[in-house]
Amino acid sequence: MRALTLLAFLLILTLVSLLISLLSGSVAIGWQGLLAVLSGTGDGVATQIIMELRWPRAIAAFTTGALLSVAGALMQVLLRNPLADPYVLGVSGGAATGALLALLLGLGSLGLHSAAFGGALFSMLLVFGLAHGSGNWTTSRLLLTGVVIAAGWGAVIGFLLALSPDQALRGMLFWLMGDLSYASSPAAGLLVLTVGLLLAIAIGRSLNIFTQGEQTAAALGISVVPLRRFLYLLASLLSATAVTLAGSIGFVGLIVPHMLRLAGVRDHRLLLPAAALLGGSLLIIADTLARTLLAPRQLPVGILTALVGVPLFLLLLHHGRNVHGEAR
Repeated sequence: MRALTLLAFLLILTLVSLLISLLSGSVAIGWQGLLAVLSGTGDGVATQIIMELRWPRAIAAFTTGALLSVAGALMQVLLRNPLADPYVLGVSGGAATGALLALLLGLGSLGLHSAAFGGALFSMLLVFGLAHGSGNWTTSRLLLTGVVIAAGWGAVIGFLLALSPDQALRGMLFWLMGDLSYASSPAAGLLVLTVGLLLAIAIGRSLNIFTQGEQTAAALGISVVPLRRFLYLLASLLSATAVTLAGSIGFVGLIVPHMLRLAGVRDHRLLLPAAALLGGSLLIIADTLARTLLAPRQLPVGILTALVGVPLFLLLLHHGRNVHGEAR
């Protein structure tokens, strides 16, 4: 009953955040106008604003937040580190490099998404190959390899920004800080989220055991090496899809799983779907604020997630001993 109550509350939170997003913007559309659009009787301008602008962006925000939250929870299990997040292994750096190259070449939205996903996939394979070496990799070796690769991507990004023309810098910086302006077609992201979440929930019991340590997991019949590889590939794929949709949005994948753990949710069969709903609704709210605080100007949504994430991160550090014990 407690699990159902939590999921029901998070589902209501998601629906409320969606409604707020659809109602908010530089053009005022009230409840009656929204209901008319949803019923198919709205005027042309309101219908275009809701169905072509606000609805796809809200769904993209939910998808991105859910992807990051689930990926963050999986990364924290894989690395057995409470401070791991979806970007710790350099996936976002590879995606950012691909996206910046696409922007420099003047490619459209499809080219941007394709280049970003290709860069993320290349970085994922690079980290896995280097960390694996000639034998099995350990979590510490994987983490160190990812950190070094991420630093290398950071240097490449700085080089590209230094070479970029001034008129292109604004779009590049917005994308690097997290921007949902290009996320007009989130259908592929929703598909990846649905499949990835179902796969993660299916191994939820193994994740619960794996958090107790690899030796304990092996003693209880868990195949540790295949599970580690599966976790890495799944978390990286979810992260790559999120970065492809909206750029690098920090703190969501780090904070959301810990918020649920601090609330007493430890079973990953509940934590993962709860993280998807909570992360998605929080990013919808953050993106709505990014669109409306300085309307008609827009802020990168990554700025708002960082402003909220920093005090929450400090709170987590204050409770660090309990969080670390749960992650282990």
